[in-house]
Amino acid sequence: MIQTCLFPAAGYGTRFLPATKSLPKEMLPILTKPLIHYGVDEALEAGMKNMAFITGRGKRALEDYFDISYELEHQISGTNKEYLLTEIRDLMAKCTFSFTRQESMRGLGNAIHTGKTLIRDEPFGVVLADDLCINEQGVGVLTQMVRIYEKYRCSIVAVMEVPQDKVSSYGIVSGRYIEDDLIMVDDMVEKPSVEEAPTNLAIIGRYILTPDIFGILEQTKPGKNGEVQITDALMQQAKDGMVLAYKFKGRRFDCGSVAGFVEATNFFYEKLQKDGKK
Repeated sequence: MIQTCLFPAAGYGTRFLPATKSLPKEMLPILTKPLIHYGVDEALEAGMKNMAFITGRGKRALEDYFDISYELEHQISGTNKEYLLTEIRDLMAKCTFSFTRQESMRGLGNAIHTGKTLIRDEPFGVVLADDLCINEQGVGVLTQMVRIYEKYRCSIVAVMEVPQDKVSSYGIVSGRYIEDDLIMVDDMVEKPSVEEAPTNLAIIGRYILTPDIFGILEQTKPGKNGEVQITDALMQQAKDGMVLAYKFKGRRFDCGSVAGFVEATNFFYEKLQKDGKK
């Protein structure tokens, strides 16, 4: 049902300077795969085969990654290293990849609106690749959200509980539970103070959005730091109809921070070691 996943990837990644001076943060590797690869894997598992990227200056490596490298392929053809490209080759065979640029960094809402040219008039997924999610007990986070969309046909945000002193780093939602782990949103605040936060339910980088979000974003005025906030547009959707917040099953690593990146690397390395012993 949902064919396209949008990957906003135009940010500067300043917390990883100087590495991100020339390398997109989405290309930072967890073991041997870059973050963006994990995000595309999750979208493909959810049935989305059209991968749309919002990039910016200095992000050419993203396009190159999802393309053939003729010189490299020639050099390792027939060697014991060729199998290392099997996974990315399979991904390229199953998906289409399209790219457009965000002219200036004006917030996630603006980045998503920039993707309008790559999205038909249909619902779509959004993945922020530096939020790396895994669910070892079942299906991925985006697949879980697609199943909820099939029932309710409205925009959905993934949320998780965070410590009270961390709420100022997230968009925070509140509302009433309509099912286990599923909340009908009645309020949504971008990076509130501890005193202003209605709950400790924080939005993470997974969304299912209905196409009317583009018209709302066009009318959404810039908020904090002159940025167009997706939370403001979603709040308008909630007032006009319905937006759901889903407490997803699984684990999220904040790979936009050095600590979260190291935590994810250690987790996947330990998992690799365990899987290798089976």
